[in-house]
Amino acid sequence: MSDCIFCKIADKEIPSYIVWENERFLVFADAKPINPGHLLIIPKEHIDSIFDLPDERYAEIFMIAKTLFAPLRRATDAKRIGIAVEGFGVPHAHLHLVPLHGGNELNPERARAMDEEELRKIANKIKEEIEKK
Repeated sequence: MSDCIFCKIADKEIPSYIVWENERFLVFADAKPINPGHLLIIPKEHIDSIFDLPDERYAEIFMIAKTLFAPLRRATDAKRIGIAVEGFGVPHAHLHLVPLHGGNELNPERARAMDEEELRKIANKIKEEIEKK
């Protein structure tokens, strides 16, 4: 979809802080995180809703989340990693992974734009943890 921001990120037309990718999915740092380290997992193919994903892709997006859980937790010293599926902000299937340090933090109203340098630092720290496996 030509005007979809996530499609432009997947096609690398718009810069982003990518922490992981394969041929079907891309994971990058949310520029307006709920908490630092907030990641978005998107299919590279434009699909409107996570529930429109074919079954194997639906399972894969959650397996990616499971794989990234421990590195994200280590990189952010989070007590928990929250998962959210909302889909109102961008009409492109995506899964939020949000580092949590206490209750009631998984609230999109808490999202704030993050300084580019801080965004780059946290994305690099997460990538380092992913590569440690």
